[in-house]
Amino acid sequence: MAATQRIPHGLDQRESGRQQVFDAIRQAGRIARIDIARETQVSPATVTAITSELLAAGLIEEVVPEGDRPGAKRGRPRVSLKVRGAAHLIAGIKITDRSATVILVDFEGKTVGEYDQELPGPVMSAEELVVLVREALTGACAAAGRRLSDLSGVGLGLAGLIDATRNFVHWSPALDQRNVELGQMLSQAIPVPFFMDNDANLVAKAEQLFGQARNLSDFIVITIEQGVGMGIVIDGKIYRGERGCGAEFGHTKVQLDGALCRCGQRGCLEAYVGDYALLREANIRGSAQPEDDLSALYARAKAGDAMARSIFDRAGRMFAMGLANVINIFDPGLVILSGEQMTFDFLYSEDVLNRVKESIVQVDAPLPDIRVHKWGDLMWAKGAAACAMEGVSELTIRKLAANAA
Repeated sequence: MAATQRIPHGLDQRESGRQQVFDAIRQAGRIARIDIARETQVSPATVTAITSELLAAGLIEEVVPEGDRPGAKRGRPRVSLKVRGAAHLIAGIKITDRSATVILVDFEGKTVGEYDQELPGPVMSAEELVVLVREALTGACAAAGRRLSDLSGVGLGLAGLIDATRNFVHWSPALDQRNVELGQMLSQAIPVPFFMDNDANLVAKAEQLFGQARNLSDFIVITIEQGVGMGIVIDGKIYRGERGCGAEFGHTKVQLDGALCRCGQRGCLEAYVGDYALLREANIRGSAQPEDDLSALYARAKAGDAMARSIFDRAGRMFAMGLANVINIFDPGLVILSGEQMTFDFLYSEDVLNRVKESIVQVDAPLPDIRVHKWGDLMWAKGAAACAMEGVSELTIRKLAANAA
């Protein structure tokens, strides 16, 4: 993200009030001023003043509900407020080992365009990634009839250890180096604010805004693809930890001195459950031909191949142990299993879920709700866009507060 200026003393409370009102409007979709005051506990007079500023800035607009349109009934129409979609154009990018998926959305979150660009390889330098991001954004904008300069913000999702507060990459399997000031490099090459985060956190954000956890304040998302990620939402906010490296479920240890993980350590859950781990196991066991297609390996397991079945069975046991540990630590009301591997049921089969239930601390209360949501790369990108929408909102409202000082 572009560097932000320190807010002058005394603006914090006013900025907070504007953000609170704007968030209430976004969350509601459409809402009247009196209802904003009730939801936020901000006085009606203050709500009127803040919404006037937001209207003047072009961030929101007035709408008359269909039932209150002239001619529908007598009396003065009740005017509601909504986020103005045309206020900003936002991009979200999901980087996988195969492609960069881009989604363009307006400020309301409505899709404007979609784009997919193949990667030259699964691992690249930071410089190569910056070039790739610029090419993908340029291609997405051109396909939608827009220009790169039209973008107000870009959200970027990467696997790995990401410090979202400063757009810093401690480590990512997509990069061939550690400790990268990727946000700074991107902003220097592409003059637009960037907002980066671990891709599992972005899935959690997308689930909160658009998916299974819409408007829930506490839940957990676990993603399983090449690696294993986790997004934790507590009191409506994503938990990242002190260094931005919290919730690394895939790198919790399930076997002392166990299998080698791509992070460089041994015994990580990901080293038994991730795509690469399953294919590696098949090749180590001397498959008749090199395995590079998880779908084919899974089909062989379903057809009764003993070696393939044992690989998926062990992955299921390891995953059940890890998931039970997460539930025992956090006691969430909802756990969402998401990602490409949800196409296969070996991680959420009845046997796996029974193992989880057997390993959870038993109390006289309902078990956590475990749901499966099979999202593709486009929805991961939408989570990145949602992150950028929040960031652009904060930057814009911060400017409003500073100008009003």
